[in-house]
Amino acid sequence: MAMGPGKYDDEATAIREKLNAEGIILIVLGGDKGEGFSAQLNLEDSIKVPRILRVIADQIQFDMIDDLIEVQREKKKEKD
Repeated sequence: MAMGPGKYDDEATAIREKLNAEGIILIVLGGDKGEGFSAQLNLEDSIKVPRILRVIADQIQFDMIDDLIEVQREKKKEKD
């Protein structure tokens, strides 16, 4: 991760402070400033980021597959 403020640093700060969080990773898709992210973490937590993002990605993929299976079941029921 690059050091220094990201383009969404002000928004990340506001959310982190509102939640009284020790750290935050904010990912923005299609925002006013374009796509980007801002991370405010201590060094110890920064080291955990790749693992955390992999867990999140795996869960998203699992949920998408589960949703697809359900859609296919519903379509099969409609045909029967």
